[in-house]
Amino acid sequence: MTARTAAILGCDGPRLTPDERRFFAEAQPWGFILFARNIQTPDQVLRLTSGLRDAVGRDVPVLIDQEGGRVQRMTPPHWRQWLPPLDQTEKAGARAARAMELRSRIIASELLAIGIDVNCTPCLDIARPDTHAILRNRCYGEDPETVAAVGRAAAKGLMAGGVLPVMKHMPGHGRALVDSHLSLPVVSEPLEVLRAVDFAPFAALADLPMGMSAHIVFEAIDDQNPATTSAAVISLIRQELGFDGLLMSDDLSMEALSGGPGDRAAASRAAGCDIVLHCNGHMDEMQQVVAAAGPLEGQAATRAKAALDARTKPDSIDIADAEAELETLLGGKVHG
Repeated sequence: MTARTAAILGCDGPRLTPDERRFFAEAQPWGFILFARNIQTPDQVLRLTSGLRDAVGRDVPVLIDQEGGRVQRMTPPHWRQWLPPLDQTEKAGARAARAMELRSRIIASELLAIGIDVNCTPCLDIARPDTHAILRNRCYGEDPETVAAVGRAAAKGLMAGGVLPVMKHMPGHGRALVDSHLSLPVVSEPLEVLRAVDFAPFAALADLPMGMSAHIVFEAIDDQNPATTSAAVISLIRQELGFDGLLMSDDLSMEALSGGPGDRAAASRAAGCDIVLHCNGHMDEMQQVVAAAGPLEGQAATRAKAALDARTKPDSIDIADAEAELETLLGGKVHG
């Protein structure tokens, strides 16, 4: 059997091309991720997710970013449009955790119906007045306690629906003043402040099966490398925050990282990421990433298996009842 590659890859469009099918069969990535370019109708997405699994010959995990608000790849008319997470948390007030659990359970039902079983959420970054707009309303709150409680509820709702959560962006991205898709954020706060605030929600949810690294420099820990490629930061995630789940990089295509795709993959793996994520579906870049990421083996393979083993069959729920309760909690408006 071909060794699995320590990578999660995207594909170019709504259908697999023959070249993609051949490449994925040989590369054997651990998983796949879908974006809006891959999404048209429920039947089409189900054919695509089935085709991806058929290409690699196994029940491979398929991921998506279905946070709600600006970051949701599945949109009307076929799927619900959700409020930005921060807006919903503020609207729900004291019932924010229950509202997020219900919302996440409904989202899980939409995902699982079309063959998607991993959602890259909850976003446990702490919103601040100066948090870059690309991130701010994707957060769950402005203090560690709220973010941890609502994040736990989001994870609970997803897992109850048979979908694995991925907490992000470890160990905390809320102090970023620039967009890491375009440039590298640098945080200069002292370590004791970061521990008490930014890192706290991730420590509280360290038992979750999967996490995603942040493309952000913490000068107090490593003033040269972003968390994704910093052995010192990943050691902190493992040792101090207590996370022993599957750690995946954020998207290697983002310009916060330096070097070519292969360089970024190699640096992420050398620093301690179990698996690298490459999202744009460009074949030439994926070939470089696969060559550099290496096989999924050792402790990374153990963590990957444990993550998949954490998947459960969805509980029985009446989605209409869940939506009605959510409407009540939000004062009659569920969707954005």
